[in-house]
Amino acid sequence: MRQRLVIMAKAPRIGRAKTRLAKSMGGPEAVRLARLMTQDLIRRMDRDPRWETWLAMSPSGWTGEGLNLPDGIPVMAQGGGDLGMRMQRVMEGLPPGPVLIVGSDIPEIAPRHISEGFRALGSHDAVIGAASDGGYWAIGLKRRPRIAKVFEGVRWSGPHARADTLANLARQGLSAALLATLDDVDTEEDLARWRARQRPA
Repeated sequence: MRQRLVIMAKAPRIGRAKTRLAKSMGGPEAVRLARLMTQDLIRRMDRDPRWETWLAMSPSGWTGEGLNLPDGIPVMAQGGGDLGMRMQRVMEGLPPGPVLIVGSDIPEIAPRHISEGFRALGSHDAVIGAASDGGYWAIGLKRRPRIAKVFEGVRWSGPHARADTLANLARQGLSAALLATLDDVDTEEDLARWRARQRPA
């Protein structure tokens, strides 16, 4: 069965993309950064033949305007609700096979991280890519023999999201592997740390 990577993509619009960054650098610059990060991640992931790259779009009705999307890349709507409801909808809406979901604002995701995630799904029911703030940058499910509901009751946008999701998996008797720790870019401090890591030693 085909492996599918899903990038959760948000329209690069003022007031919707990178709102915390916009408070310090201004809306237009925050939107420009969000667009560049999303386009770069899509470009790097879509060229890898080991998986099929999908986009899950928000808001509903947005089809990628403002992004330079590769021809033929499959898209689906995230739909409404909190992050857990939207990711559950993605998990349930795709053809059979393992699925790995990532955000579009983690610039250090590399193909090796995605490959490691799918490899871990060969021997685990789920994988989680940890973030240092207690959340996660990736969640993957084998989706066999059923599509588990692992997002109910998760406290999003705080330090408990990863622990809550792991607890949901454990309550259902599902095994989980942890991937490398990577962080998103939500604030000017996040951006400065990421840029510092790009400089030659």
